[in-house]
Amino acid sequence: MNKIATKILITGSNGLLGQKLVSLCKKKKIEFLATSKGKNRNENLSELDFVELDICSKQQIDKVIDAFKPDYLIHTAAITNVDYCELNPDECDKTNRIASSILFDACKKRKIHFQLLSTDFVFDGQKGNYKENDKPNPLSIYAKSKVDAENVLLKSDYLNYSIVRTIIVYGQGSNLSRSNIVCWAKDALSKGDQMNIVFDQFRAPTWASDLAWACLRICELNKTGIYHICGPQIMSVFEIVERIANHFKFSVASLKKISSKTLSQPAQRPPKTGFDLSKSQKDLGYNPKTLEETLDLLN
Repeated sequence: MNKIATKILITGSNGLLGQKLVSLCKKKKIEFLATSKGKNRNENLSELDFVELDICSKQQIDKVIDAFKPDYLIHTAAITNVDYCELNPDECDKTNRIASSILFDACKKRKIHFQLLSTDFVFDGQKGNYKENDKPNPLSIYAKSKVDAENVLLKSDYLNYSIVRTIIVYGQGSNLSRSNIVCWAKDALSKGDQMNIVFDQFRAPTWASDLAWACLRICELNKTGIYHICGPQIMSVFEIVERIANHFKFSVASLKKISSKTLSQPAQRPPKTGFDLSKSQKDLGYNPKTLEETLDLLN
């Protein structure tokens, strides 16, 4: 390693990835400051390592950064509810693009490495197994906000940044505002709830701890540019749920295959994503867990 990450500022620390980053920083004894718009909801985080931060406020950002003086800023905070973004485009743009731009400018001014979390939804899903240099073609307001945020970095003359794109992040955390498909499916399957699951959308679900590891690894190795980070296997959403059922020996009698076309969702989704992980494996030594390997790690 060229340099050990010394001080890291994390946005969105109440979210699943934010909580995993906090946990890993503690484990690695990396000095960090966790921030979120609301009060701290992570029971495993000391209030001494947390401060409230509105990422849309330049004044607050400048104050927090100047007080903590981080070497790296990992920006996980975003509105990620795709349909909500479709119905609230101005709020989506403000939080996902404009706030990212304000944070990036603050980092540029102080020569801090800025890491932006992005998504597989930047692609239109026509081919799947996307590489970092494949051309984005967003289908939704949410996806466009992420492409626009990426472009703030990509078109800048400041090169000390990284973009981490990921896919369906899952795992458990403390007082999360949203569940994720794996935890939701396990719970619903255990109760025998009727479940309508799409069979025509394909993803590579990502274990949150693997993603956190990769985010920190990029900082530790001083890597820059775009990195694709996801689970090792592309599968349909129906197959994700089916594999969870098989692993825990739950009945699949309550599962019903449906087409995404029947859902009438406000936002359009890419039919098939998934990433080519060659670059992350080569540059970072990234070796993600399979879905089955992570299921027994869930409580």
